[in-house]
Amino acid sequence: MGKIVLAVDVGGTKVQAGIFAFPDGWRLGAVPEPIATARYRSQELRGLAIPMREFLKEHGVKPDTVSVGFAGPVVKGKVKASNIPWNLDSEELRADLQVPEVTLLNDLEAAAHGLTHLPPEKLETLQTGTPDSDAMIAVIAAGTGLGEALLPKIDGRRIAIPTEGGHGDYAAVGESQIGLLRHLTAQFGRVSYERVLGGPGIARIYDYLRSVASTPPSAATEEALAAAADRSAAVSRLALEGADPVAVATMEMYASIYGAEAGNLAVRSLAYGGLFLAGGIAPKILPFLRLESFRESFCNKGRASNVAARCPVHVVLEERLPLLGAAAYGAEHGQDL
Repeated sequence: MGKIVLAVDVGGTKVQAGIFAFPDGWRLGAVPEPIATARYRSQELRGLAIPMREFLKEHGVKPDTVSVGFAGPVVKGKVKASNIPWNLDSEELRADLQVPEVTLLNDLEAAAHGLTHLPPEKLETLQTGTPDSDAMIAVIAAGTGLGEALLPKIDGRRIAIPTEGGHGDYAAVGESQIGLLRHLTAQFGRVSYERVLGGPGIARIYDYLRSVASTPPSAATEEALAAAADRSAAVSRLALEGADPVAVATMEMYASIYGAEAGNLAVRSLAYGGLFLAGGIAPKILPFLRLESFRESFCNKGRASNVAARCPVHVVLEERLPLLGAAAYGAEHGQDL
């Protein structure tokens, strides 16, 4: 008979939803494909109940289970969002949608589940390392915020473990980053890796480097940044085009910091099964992640440098990873209805 799953990925910028039909013969590791999808801006919503009711009504579907990946720490079926002005309660959503079951996951937990359903062509390898298929896998994802999760193999099966590692203290490396840390400390008091590597962090790095630059920006650069709805996206675009040297330096520093924290996660977790960079930013800045400075920062771990060097490092090119992971989790772990 199979199962119908409504999967939802709630991030700080966008909400993705998909209706998935899982036949009885669907196997673990297969790539789930939605029969319908929808996309929303997170800041324009005040919750999931109304848009999801309308989405399901539009397609005439009554799901067996709803699986939601949400950017924030999930505690007993409830989550307080980190980057949007609303929260979620799985029981309230179940009643609002009149469905048998709603499962609420951390978004990086959902992304980690998605890795087991990802085809090889959706990966870009930055470091081959020495892969161990039975060892720990770790995921780090920079988007609006910064998330981290673990995927150990237990009794032959991968189990996703969410964390809030992105809120760990930012550890500056070198004089330029120490200057950035002082600059951000004056604004925020405490500086986490999310402050630096989450989407707004690119503009923060740019503003610091611009403040200490010896030359002013060109008129074209000033115009591009003034007109941009998303200054971080504008900075990365200027850097990729080579149109502004401070933008280029910004993305080089950003990639170096990303590499350092990815390496921290790899060393902490002994991620010999692979360290995966997910989220919306990494695929868009691949030229900077391919620079040797990223790998040097990743592996620069003193006496543990050999540990980092053994860990394979991949960029996930599939934007829907948390959505696919939420769908697969719903199919595998939802009630047998």
